[in-house]
Amino acid sequence: MTTYPVSAGQAAGFGPKYAVIPVHGFGIAVATAVRMLDPDDRGGARILPPGEQIPYGTSPILIAESTVYGLVCVEHMLRGWHASLPRPWLVLVSDAPAAPVTAARYRMRALGSRLAGIARIPYLPSLRTVESADEALKYKDVQAAAVRLRSEIEGK
Repeated sequence: MTTYPVSAGQAAGFGPKYAVIPVHGFGIAVATAVRMLDPDDRGGARILPPGEQIPYGTSPILIAESTVYGLVCVEHMLRGWHASLPRPWLVLVSDAPAAPVTAARYRMRALGSRLAGIARIPYLPSLRTVESADEALKYKDVQAAAVRLRSEIEGK
């Protein structure tokens, strides 16, 4: 796993640790993934608006659904990814309680070398019933997925 320098602001507890980039839209899955990365809601993860630069010392994280369309959008984004930027993590959110289709799995393998890693959030039925990411984090399956996600990205 590649690590990047931590800014003085991050070391002091300021500034985001993760710069989250929703690849094809914002919904409950993206909102919940951001809260999974920042469980204390202290600003450790924040969504970057379109066109904003990745803050120094933060790890970029792309979030997409594990569909063929989601991975095509990731591919398009990586085509424009500048070589001076740190390689991003890809967080794939499962949209169904089944493995991704063959074409999606192929694209994951093909894109793997351009990413710092690929982390997966399993299908979480509770996301269909909640009004907010804070409400989603009250469910045990979401809490367990959050722990796995953070440990995978942080290499623990």
